[in-house]
Amino acid sequence: MIQIQDISYCYPGQKQQVFDHFSLKLTENRIYGLLGKNGTGKSTLLYLISGLLKPKGGSVTYNGIASYKRQADVLREIFLVSEEFELPAISLDSYVQLLLPFYPRFNREILDHCLEAFELPKKLQLNQLSMGQKKKVYMSIALAANTKLLLMDEPTNGLDIPSKSQFRKVVAECMSDDRTIIISTHQVHDVEQLLDHILILSVREMLLNASLTDITDRYVFEVRTPGQLDDSIIYAEPSLQGNFVMARRDPGQAETLVNLELLFNAVTKGLVK
Repeated sequence: MIQIQDISYCYPGQKQQVFDHFSLKLTENRIYGLLGKNGTGKSTLLYLISGLLKPKGGSVTYNGIASYKRQADVLREIFLVSEEFELPAISLDSYVQLLLPFYPRFNREILDHCLEAFELPKKLQLNQLSMGQKKKVYMSIALAANTKLLLMDEPTNGLDIPSKSQFRKVVAECMSDDRTIIISTHQVHDVEQLLDHILILSVREMLLNASLTDITDRYVFEVRTPGQLDDSIIYAEPSLQGNFVMARRDPGQAETLVNLELLFNAVTKGLVK
């Protein structure tokens, strides 16, 4: 679906490359978590995929078509929720009418369902909303646009705890077999139950590209006492409850939920490849 082939990119006026001969392939029917420290190029990668930026070398294609060309038949299949955005000072209904020609599969029922899940009314004046409410509305619109590719940059920033749970719920409900969602985030605990594939990005390279199934097949994430620390442990962090550990999974050992924070720290420290 998305083919990133040998790309290079640096921002105008800067010498340091954000990407240098970087390649990646993404397929449909996945919810990807794109993780990385500040400055590793997560947002830049989303902009390159969406066609807002053009690589200096190499190519980024969506179903074989270069994203930067911004062809109508490609743009109608991509929706980007950037970390910072503006909504016009009009009603929600008026905004939806503006979007309908661009997104032929826009589904008002999905929009109404998402608004209800976020405990928002269906009739809204966009310039009268708080920042958190605007984010909920914009994510609801993004899901209702019904595009095959949905890109989200730090979607849970600014949301309260109940809204983060509602966010996971509506994204899971709106997922379909022909859809791909990429979520770039630092708030790993907000989305770790939602993702099925993990991408951990370092400066100009991918440190980890693995499905949740692969990760849970290989590792367990547990709380252990000091007496339970053994050679199977790959990474550990002390806490008041004991030691949070990431360890190699033995044959026959029960699967555990993935702790993305432990996984991220283990990968960025070079303990997992």
